[in-house]
Amino acid sequence: MKTVATLSILIFTIFFTSCDETKKVIDVAGSVQLTGTYTISAINGKKLTNTTNPTFTMSALDNSFRGTTGCNSVFGNYTVDLYTISFGDLAVSEKMCTDKNIMKTERDFLNALNNTGSYALDNGALTLYSKTDRSVLLNATKDKNN
Repeated sequence: MKTVATLSILIFTIFFTSCDETKKVIDVAGSVQLTGTYTISAINGKKLTNTTNPTFTMSALDNSFRGTTGCNSVFGNYTVDLYTISFGDLAVSEKMCTDKNIMKTERDFLNALNNTGSYALDNGALTLYSKTDRSVLLNATKDKNN
């Protein structure tokens, strides 16, 4: 009986350890898939019409996030857990731009990042979804040179 209990514990341990390792591999694969430079095409369902749409770059090497809001620079980190994504504390430069539309786009962009809970990437089209109601917060297109 003692042997059966020991064997059961061993199998149980191997099973759950391998599941954790599989999850880690999936998370890394998701982060690698996200690596690249993106140009934002829409925020909160509204197409951007600015001449300088916000852009950002994600890197799986250190899970870094860097970009431009159209006026200021933004940088920080992100974490991926299966299909969930979250952006850590983001730092933003504090240059005041005179164009009110660009400043509104910047606020909307930063709010979208702060409220993101999950993502989808399909043929270079990245969609970020709200963590509360899965509404679309942001659409971006991956640069083909990546």
